[in-house]
Amino acid sequence: MRKTLLTAVRDARSGLALRLIAILSIAILPLGLISSYQTSKVLEKNGALSEIALLDRTRQAAAEERALIQSAFGAVEAISAAASIFDSADIDCDAVLSRLITMEPKYIFAGFVDTRGIMTCASNKERANLSETPFFQDQFANPGGLVSVRPMDATTGGIALNVSVPVVVNDDLIGRFWISIPLTLANDLLGESSDTANLLIFDSEGEILATENFGDDRRTILPQDRSLQEIVRGQQRTFRTHNRRGDLRDFAVVSIVDDTVYVLGSWEPRNTGALTGPSERISLYFPVLMWIVGMAVAYIGTNRLVIRHIKRLRQWMRLYSVGQIDFSQARLQSAPEELEAVADAFRAMAQRLSEQERRREEDIEEKTTLLREVHHRVKNNLQLISSIMNILIRNTDSEEAKHLLRRVQDRVMALSAIHRYVYMSPKLSMVRADQLLEDIIRQLVVVGSADEPENKVSMSTRFDPVELSPDQSVPLMLLATEAAINAVKYCAAANGGKPWITLTLQDLGEDHVKLSVENSRSGLAEEQDSDTDHTGTGLGSRLIESFVSQLDGTLEINALPDRFELHVSFVLVKDEGDDAL
Repeated sequence: MRKTLLTAVRDARSGLALRLIAILSIAILPLGLISSYQTSKVLEKNGALSEIALLDRTRQAAAEERALIQSAFGAVEAISAAASIFDSADIDCDAVLSRLITMEPKYIFAGFVDTRGIMTCASNKERANLSETPFFQDQFANPGGLVSVRPMDATTGGIALNVSVPVVVNDDLIGRFWISIPLTLANDLLGESSDTANLLIFDSEGEILATENFGDDRRTILPQDRSLQEIVRGQQRTFRTHNRRGDLRDFAVVSIVDDTVYVLGSWEPRNTGALTGPSERISLYFPVLMWIVGMAVAYIGTNRLVIRHIKRLRQWMRLYSVGQIDFSQARLQSAPEELEAVADAFRAMAQRLSEQERRREEDIEEKTTLLREVHHRVKNNLQLISSIMNILIRNTDSEEAKHLLRRVQDRVMALSAIHRYVYMSPKLSMVRADQLLEDIIRQLVVVGSADEPENKVSMSTRFDPVELSPDQSVPLMLLATEAAINAVKYCAAANGGKPWITLTLQDLGEDHVKLSVENSRSGLAEEQDSDTDHTGTGLGSRLIESFVSQLDGTLEINALPDRFELHVSFVLVKDEGDDAL
């Protein structure tokens, strides 16, 4: 399975369509690179313009909030610039700050705190020690202008947006003026600025100063994967990500007050260049789409004009290889002229080969019939000879002559059985040795028992299914016949038991076969030794040696006190002549 898959992959890689695609890809590669480069440049410029547009949208949405904070900075800076005149006895500092709050309803408090934390001037004329408050610590921890959100129970009575600047006289810091703006006003201005945006005011430390909803969940509109400090320090002022609610949003950061106060705008995603949408992706990937379309057209065209016709021809060849020979009606559909010429050549070749195959089969059938007839006639002639010898046996009075004639008759019948199996076999080139041995050995046992009815022999056989060529079947059957005749003749009871004969034909694997003939005998059975010993002078031994030599095998004889063993090993030889036939 794995080999088949690897072959399919290798064939696909070397296919015509893929090679054509590779060549066309190389041809249009420069155009694709130029188009991609130009598209990327256009998108880069578009991205810069889109980033500016998004920042401008955020700036416009927070314009009122920006004006509020910057006006507060302007007022408090004006007051701090005139701080030196407040030392005059003719000017009431509290009255000036109160007048400021009265004139500008957006402010709810104005005050001055010295470096000791003592509030020495206030629009509400309150005096308080703020040295231990977080407000005082924040104010004097920052040397510049500051916007913070702190509860001020001693001044405003609640949480306010405080805008403060340091007061310096003769290069000495004497305190800070600040103005408080209602936090609700700052939040409401952000809520009124845009219906589609979430706006948030924060300082450089990441502290949220104002948002349209200043509740506990005010941080849910922040980016999910980055903090406000990271946004301020980073160079990227526009980005797309999910907020902490899990909504996909476009974010933009704009500075309101000299990198001190920032506004973060969160917008519903739009298809702008910096935050690439489907149209920009299509533009960027247009060369790839063009290549895919071009390759698809090339593949479909190649498949329709060439590949499908080649596959059709290949199918015809496969059908021809499994036996279909008539392709006179086979046609290609709308094939190019060149492929039609190939199809015509294949049909003509198939017709010629089919005719030659038909003639060859007729010749083989004729020769097979003749060979069967030859084997049949030889079998009949051998049976006729056996019948003649049977008549001679009945008309002969000498027991020795009868015995000799029966020995010759057994050999003739063995040859007759071989020829009978050959012409009855489905394949003339092969003979089932196990079936043939069963028939011959059964006949020999019957004959041997007839010679000596009182000597009943126990016969056992075990023949593995082995196929032999006629060249080997004849000497093997004659060898088995001769060995079995000797076994029947000299079989005797050993140690008071019954006489027995064992014949085996073993398939040892790798075309090695072993024939074994064993029989029981008494300790006085010396005649068998002299008749079958391969070094003796008896007819049986000479015949056995001759048959073993024809098989190109090896002979092993073991004469034991209680039994006699004969083993012949040889290698199967295929009849290449009959196979070719």
